[in-house]
Amino acid sequence: MPALLGDTVRVRLELQPDSLVAVPVPPVDSARLEWLRTPPTMRDLVGDRVGCIETDAPHQFNNAVMAYVTLFTSRNRSYMQRVLERENLYFPLFEKYLAQYNLPLDLKYLAVVESALIPTAKSPVGATGLWQFMGPTAGDLRLKRDEWIDERMAPEKATEAACKHLRYLYGVFHDWELVLAAYNWGAGSVQRVMRRTGKKTFWELYPNMPAETRNYVPTFTAIMYSMKYAEAHGLHAPTLRYQYAEPMDTLSLRGRAFDLRRLSQACGYDDSLYLTRFNPELRRAALPAGYRSYVVRFPAAAAVHFGEADRNTLLDYCQPATELPRPLAFLPPRLEGVEPWGNRSLLAATTGPRAEDVEAAPRFRRVPHKVRRGETLASLAERFDVSQSQLRRWNELPKGRPLKPGRELVVFVPIPVAAPGKPAEAIAAVPVATPVPALRVHPAVSDEEVTARREQAEGNAREVARLQEVIRQEKMQEVHLAAIRQRQAVQQAAAEAQARIATRRQAQAAGLAASAKRAEAKPVVPVAETDTEAPVQTASAAAPKEIRENAGSYTVRKGDNLTKLAREHNLTLAQLMAWNELESETVTLGQRLVFQAPAEDAPTPRKAVKNAPAPAKSAVAAAPRPAVEKRLTASQVHLVQPGDTLFNISRRFGVSVQVLRELNHLASDEVKLGQKLLVPQS
Repeated sequence: MPALLGDTVRVRLELQPDSLVAVPVPPVDSARLEWLRTPPTMRDLVGDRVGCIETDAPHQFNNAVMAYVTLFTSRNRSYMQRVLERENLYFPLFEKYLAQYNLPLDLKYLAVVESALIPTAKSPVGATGLWQFMGPTAGDLRLKRDEWIDERMAPEKATEAACKHLRYLYGVFHDWELVLAAYNWGAGSVQRVMRRTGKKTFWELYPNMPAETRNYVPTFTAIMYSMKYAEAHGLHAPTLRYQYAEPMDTLSLRGRAFDLRRLSQACGYDDSLYLTRFNPELRRAALPAGYRSYVVRFPAAAAVHFGEADRNTLLDYCQPATELPRPLAFLPPRLEGVEPWGNRSLLAATTGPRAEDVEAAPRFRRVPHKVRRGETLASLAERFDVSQSQLRRWNELPKGRPLKPGRELVVFVPIPVAAPGKPAEAIAAVPVATPVPALRVHPAVSDEEVTARREQAEGNAREVARLQEVIRQEKMQEVHLAAIRQRQAVQQAAAEAQARIATRRQAQAAGLAASAKRAEAKPVVPVAETDTEAPVQTASAAAPKEIRENAGSYTVRKGDNLTKLAREHNLTLAQLMAWNELESETVTLGQRLVFQAPAEDAPTPRKAVKNAPAPAKSAVAAAPRPAVEKRLTASQVHLVQPGDTLFNISRRFGVSVQVLRELNHLASDEVKLGQKLLVPQS
């Protein structure tokens, strides 16, 4: 009786040997027990519904599936309701990529099994994201991971990677149940069990799998059924906060430092981390300067808060308020009576003995080079002034194997040391270093010395800026002098053309006079003289009047060009270019032109020089022709051999690459095997 007054569950009753209750009951697993507890009508209803689902995804019904259906629809309804709140946000994205890769659309429920549609979910073993990728698998699928960004948590990139992985697994097993098992356990593990047991289906391999993989496929089927028939089980409720996709806008950073909290404030959100839900792949709320290209996503409706601000203004506002954290420099512990090992940084921050100053500027410059046809290791080494062994070591090239055209090589070209005779160029070439405040190390530097160093650095920076400005002005002066020389050449060519025309006229007049004296019959004016001289005189008399009428400046209008204007005003192209100090025949809309020569020049009408051989452009182009003809007469033919380049040929014959291109009318530096080139004899 005292025992009966307590917990009756723990009372041990003495049963009669002939009682049926005393018969030992074999152990029953949880799935079988849940199956036995479920009413038969409910089992039949769920079985019929699962059988009616038209999909290629696994949907076999058994006691294991029924146990998870009861869990999601009855015992743990809150879990399924949280998933239903995020369904409309992610399922359209999943269906888009599943259709793109020709996979069953119902595989979207796999993300529910993996992460419950939480993009930042992380398992105890390190699987991360909506699709729970491990690190090696993410690396195989080209998902980038570093201390700033983990693309396994990016919904779009992770979904596309999951579709690629599922397509690969189906190509291996050709069975969706085995594909799901391999997605959880690994393709190699499933293949080893299949070879060891000789079984070919998931339910035949079911006893030989770990518990997590055994429950994976039944869980997937139960999730798919519960979400498809959520309305029938009353899982939807008015109190649920459903999430929907909204129009998004983007902001490309292009390597600039960025703080997501500042952008959240600019968008008008009270929560400074509100935008992290749209950029879940960011491991921190900021990115440093110089980071690879990244695009930030934010709701398009928030753009109204920016007003008229452009991209640069917005990026300037989103700069981090403080410098992003960096690892601290190692500083040896200071022990009493023990001096630390001397190093460069420690000596720079203290007043101790200083080592010889070593130039901080880099000694080599990284130059990428794409191998062209005919280039060899020896020619590249000669071109960049390095050794062949260095090229092989820098690019991991095997010895004795030729280079393939199109391969990208890296060459470290030595930077020449500035000569002592040119201090301006040397100082301008060295980058100005921003003074860094000294570290406080015992014994500390006095404040006066720190101020003196800072003032000296600022003075050096000002001197460097002054020298750079002087160099820039000298370069502009050289460009101006070159333009003046070119204009003088054009004027000289026009004067020479006029002189040749005058000489030709005098010779023609002398010939006509001689022929008139020889004619004794009667004086007849030659027809040629009448046809040539009379119009010339008329034009000569009328030209000054016409020029005087148009002596004012002219504004270039739409459709005008220099040739048309010269023809309309009876002038030559050379005269217009010389009078207006033009370097080319191009004129722009609204440009001011004059059609009258300066005071020291006499205007020459167009008809007076209509027999001139060419305008100013032809005269300038013909000026260096004697030198070209001289090179053509004193040149030899070279047949391009294997390994030859235009640079090697120029070095071999002692001429420049520009001369070879002009002499052979080449548009680029490329030459072909067997091509004949004219090379001037040096």
